[in-house]
Amino acid sequence: MRLNEMTFAEATPIDGYGPGFFRIAGTLIRGAALVTETGASSWGGLEDAQPLLDLVEDIDVLFIGTGAEVAHIPPALRDRLEAAGIGVETMNSPAACRTYNVLLSEGRRVAAAVLPV
Repeated sequence: MRLNEMTFAEATPIDGYGPGFFRIAGTLIRGAALVTETGASSWGGLEDAQPLLDLVEDIDVLFIGTGAEVAHIPPALRDRLEAAGIGVETMNSPAACRTYNVLLSEGRRVAAAVLPV
């Protein structure tokens, strides 16, 4: 097996997570978080669509982490994001964090909106 070190340059990686929190680029965020290449902030959850829609010019794909288990997001949210031109991938939050980090290290235009585990 070949292991490659991930480098993020000036980008914002997700360092870790636990019950009710995320550690992002060394900063602790309690509750849901929105993470992009340029920073991270608290997020209002699945009912808070506007911060996600505001990313339309900056990202191609948004990973939505639904907590400890995979769950469907509200169809209206998915429809709004896709109509704006944002690709949406839904998965549990641990998988969303890992996938975001890998694609971020490749220089891809991604973001993660994650609910706590």
